[in-house]
Amino acid sequence: MLDQGYFDQESGTLEELAALTGRVLEAGALAHADGVVKNVPLYDMGALRGRLEEAGARQALMAEWAWVLGQGPGVLVLKSAYADTGPVDRATEVFLRIIAEEKATGQGKGDHFAAAGANDRIWNSLQKQCLADPEGFALYYGNPVIAAVCEAWLGPFSQMTAQVNLVRPGGKPQSAHRDYHLGFQTADVAARFPAHVHALSAVMTLQGAVAHCDMPVESGPTMLLPYSQLVPGGYMAYRRADVAAYFAEHAVQVPLQKGDAVFFNPALYHAAGENRSEGIHRMANLLQVSSAFGRAMEAVDRMAMCRALYPALARLTSEGVLSGAALEAAIAAGAEGYSFPTNLDTDPPVGGLAPETQAALVARGLAEGWTAEAFEVALDAHAARRAP
Repeated sequence: MLDQGYFDQESGTLEELAALTGRVLEAGALAHADGVVKNVPLYDMGALRGRLEEAGARQALMAEWAWVLGQGPGVLVLKSAYADTGPVDRATEVFLRIIAEEKATGQGKGDHFAAAGANDRIWNSLQKQCLADPEGFALYYGNPVIAAVCEAWLGPFSQMTAQVNLVRPGGKPQSAHRDYHLGFQTADVAARFPAHVHALSAVMTLQGAVAHCDMPVESGPTMLLPYSQLVPGGYMAYRRADVAAYFAEHAVQVPLQKGDAVFFNPALYHAAGENRSEGIHRMANLLQVSSAFGRAMEAVDRMAMCRALYPALARLTSEGVLSGAALEAAIAAGAEGYSFPTNLDTDPPVGGLAPETQAALVARGLAEGWTAEAFEVALDAHAARRAP
C-alpha cells in the first residue's frame, strides 16, 4: 500500500486516473506551442528551430517542454522535426533492407506489447543503421531538435537507443502500457520497488518516435492518454482490466506527417494503434533515450567475479553456511541483477517482459546443482546472447 511506501495491484485507482486525465490544456497556457489538439501540444519547429541557436531562447523552450512532459499532458508533437526529410527517407531504405535480411535469416522479431506477427521490429536500429550507412546515420541523428528535447527531459550526456516498428495494414494495436524501466517488469517485480523509485523511473528515460511516413489516424499512430503519467502507482495499474477499458475509451491519436516527432513521458499510458488503412505501411523509429545517471560509478568485471564466486557459493550452500536471504545478498553483490541493456535479437524475454539476469543464472545453477564447469559454459552462453 502507498502509506507503507509501496504500491500494490490495486494502486492507481480508476478514480485517480479519471480525475487527472479529465484536465484540459488551453493553448494559451504555453508560450511556444502552435496549438493544442486533444490535449497534445504541437510545436512548429519550422518557426522555432532558430530559437535553438540562442542560449536563452533555447533554455526557455526546453523548460516548457520539460513542464509539458512532467507536470503537463506528458506528451508533445514536434512538427517538422526534420526540416529536410531526405535523411528520413534514406534511413527508411536502410531499415527496409534490414527487415528483409532479418526475415530471410529467421531473425524477425515482434515486440513486448503486441501479438506476434502484428508488425516488423528492428531491435537496436541505432547500431544497425550506423554500421550499414554511417553517413546517413550522421545526417539522421545530427538533428538539434531531437537533441534539445532529449536534453530538456534528461539533461546532457543522455544515451540514445532506437527500435524500428513497422505496422502493416491490418496490424493490431498494442495493449496499453507504461514503458522502460518499470513498465518492462512483471507486476510482482514492479511491486518490490518502493514508491519513490516508481516516481524516479519516469525521469530516467524519454520515449520518442520519428514518423517515417505520413500517419493519418486510420494508419494507427500511437494512442495516448494525456496526464496519465501523473497517476501514482500507474506502473501497477496499467495491467488491470478497468484501466485498459478506460484507456480504450479515452485515449487520443494525433495524425503525423513524415519528419514529425512525438515525445512522451515513459509513464504515460500509451499503445501503438491499429492500422486500419488500405495501404499505409506505418513505420516509426522509436527512440528510447536514457539518462546519463543510469550507470554505476565503477566499471566492474562481473563475468570474472561470477567465475570466481560460483564455486565458493556452491561450497557454502552445500555446507549450510549460506542460504535464503543471505545467499541472495551474496549473489546480488557479485552478479549483474538487471536484465538491461541486452541484445533483444538474441536474448529475448522468455516467460516475462525481461530476459534472465546473470544473478538469476547463478541462483539457477546453484539450485540445480551445476558443477563449476557447467556454470561457466552457461555463463559464457549467457554473455554471448547479450553481446551487441
